[in-house]
Amino acid sequence: MATTSATSRAAADTGHYREEGSGWVLFAGIMLVTVGVLNVIYGIAAIGDSKFFVANTQFILSGLNTWGWVMLVLGVLQVFAAFSIWSGGSYGRWFGIVSAMANAIAALLAIPAYPFWSLAVFAIDILVIYGLAAYGGDKALARR
Repeated sequence: MATTSATSRAAADTGHYREEGSGWVLFAGIMLVTVGVLNVIYGIAAIGDSKFFVANTQFILSGLNTWGWVMLVLGVLQVFAAFSIWSGGSYGRWFGIVSAMANAIAALLAIPAYPFWSLAVFAIDILVIYGLAAYGGDKALARR
């Protein structure tokens, strides 16, 4: 019995265990990459006046071309945020939270054009913000 507890302590000391919340951080990074790539595709299609979009759709602040540029920039920032999260620093955590907040606001502003898509992206952004806020911090600071 003593060897079993010594083995589990040795495994814990070397980091061969799953830390609490690591799944949420991984989920946040994966969702940021996924939504970021989709936003880049959405932005390129909107800039090029693709036939994919509904004709005569009214956006709250501007036209389709401007929203295309906004979504393209947001998508690129989200992809960078995901890689920053996976690198492990607190800068990545805050960068991910800010990019998810900006995307959530942009999704709500696009509700008149695509209500179901906008609400789905908004829900994903809220989950990303929760995962990063609750579990994305520096574990060494939390143990003090």
